[in-house]
Amino acid sequence: MNIVEKTELKLKEEIVRAVKAAGLAGEDEMPAVVLEQPKDKAHGDYATNMAMQLARIAKKNPRAIAAELVEEFDKSKASIEKMEIAGPGFINFYMNNQYLTDLVPAIITENDQYGRTNTGGGHRIQVEFVSANPTGTLHLGHARGAAVGDSLCNVLEAAGYEVSREYYINDAGNQMANLALSVEARYMQALGKEWAMPEDGYHGQDIIDLGQKLADEDGSKWVDKPEEERLSFFREYGLKYELNKIKTDLEEFRVPFDEWFSEMSLYEGDRIQSALNVLKEQGYVYEKDDATWFETTKFGDDKDRVLIKNDGTYTYLTPDIAYHKNKLDRGFDTLINIWGADHHGYIPRMKAAIQALGYKEDTLEVEIIQMVNLFQNGERVKMSKRTGKAVTLRELMEEVGIDAMRYFFSMRSSDSHLDFDMDLARSESNENPVYYVQYAHARICTMLKQAEEKGLTEVGEFDGSRLSSEKEEDLLKRLGEFPQVVAEAAGNRTPHRVTQYAFDLASNLHSFYNAEKVLDPDEPERTASRISLMKAVQITLSNALKMIGVSAPDQM
Repeated sequence: MNIVEKTELKLKEEIVRAVKAAGLAGEDEMPAVVLEQPKDKAHGDYATNMAMQLARIAKKNPRAIAAELVEEFDKSKASIEKMEIAGPGFINFYMNNQYLTDLVPAIITENDQYGRTNTGGGHRIQVEFVSANPTGTLHLGHARGAAVGDSLCNVLEAAGYEVSREYYINDAGNQMANLALSVEARYMQALGKEWAMPEDGYHGQDIIDLGQKLADEDGSKWVDKPEEERLSFFREYGLKYELNKIKTDLEEFRVPFDEWFSEMSLYEGDRIQSALNVLKEQGYVYEKDDATWFETTKFGDDKDRVLIKNDGTYTYLTPDIAYHKNKLDRGFDTLINIWGADHHGYIPRMKAAIQALGYKEDTLEVEIIQMVNLFQNGERVKMSKRTGKAVTLRELMEEVGIDAMRYFFSMRSSDSHLDFDMDLARSESNENPVYYVQYAHARICTMLKQAEEKGLTEVGEFDGSRLSSEKEEDLLKRLGEFPQVVAEAAGNRTPHRVTQYAFDLASNLHSFYNAEKVLDPDEPERTASRISLMKAVQITLSNALKMIGVSAPDQM
């Protein structure tokens, strides 16, 4: 429990003690204490509606109850400077913020661990994200999903969850047959042969390059091989080539995975039949029109779904059910799938499957990634000028940089559309939010270096009573919020809260820096305390940026 949480707990305990001392409610009648932080700091640091909650129990006017509570408070026990009764009976607390100064040495001691909590309590979560078909290049939608997924995993880990990051490789099904036929066509064309691309083939430059590479390496070796042998080789070669490309792009984008799970392994291990058997044993499967159906309407879906078509092949849903059964068999408490917006309609049937397998509906959570619209020179960019195709993750990394991408993709809720202004993302101005936040970090590092060169100390002479200006209190309050922000971002699956926090802390820093002088030889004690404050802000900014995959530069 950090200093802010301890102070809030003391305040809640003092409220309960005051209620009892005033004889307004007994232990069994005591309402839960609600503490809120007023948006307008003129209304104090905290407010409670306890008087309104007690009105029915004490059978008194809330304002009269509030007056009795204020009378009973021991302000010194809960670091309260003053209290005011507002509106119908709210009690506003104005804190003696001197307790916040204890944060500074605590943050410096915790260093890169500051902000971490144990609200997750080791709860095992598997997050599956990106999972693009290994038949082409990752595009913008995949990039946003990758950024959001990685940031969510980082935030969950910081909040004490045990997290596993997984990529589901769709290496079974028709798309792989089309990949093999596409590679075959490009290989033959590279050898100068007339060879048509398949109707649903992959026409990207990467497949052209792959065909040329094969022709350069193997010459005409595959031309006269039996078709089955040739296509089998092209399938495996193409899969390996495309998957390596995806892995390389994601690693460069700072998105690691713990597990790359092959769909083919579900077929090879008879796991699909095993999942079907469970559904049958539970009585959720029936036959109709020569097909096998899953009774998903029993779990709220709008219609039942086919599992095995009348030609004997599985639908997409069937191996997906087996995959999720496999995830649950591995002992995860919660599964989080990060899907594109086009998968929204797929959610009810997967949640039905989870319940049919014997688990609660909320065992599976789905986060939807909405579309990204690119803008440049005020106009929407629909296609890459270089390739004429959709803009890829790699192209955007080269155009605007990884930091800007990771920040922009994580600064809004993933279920809202995002307009990505490429000119803004590249600009070195305060209007560019990633530049604004990174500059705050670099500004502190430059100042700390100057302090070191001048022989000024940091922690050794720290005196919290020297930090009493309004700007310093704003910074201290913001620093104290960080562990709670991380905990709430993890619990609500909202990593963009951390991005917003980093921006707010940077804003407080710039405001402080423009108003106060940090290095002042005429004020050595205050200078030492402010150097420590700056060090605490630098650590917290760095930790927040790391969670969203953005670097914290020492200079800019």
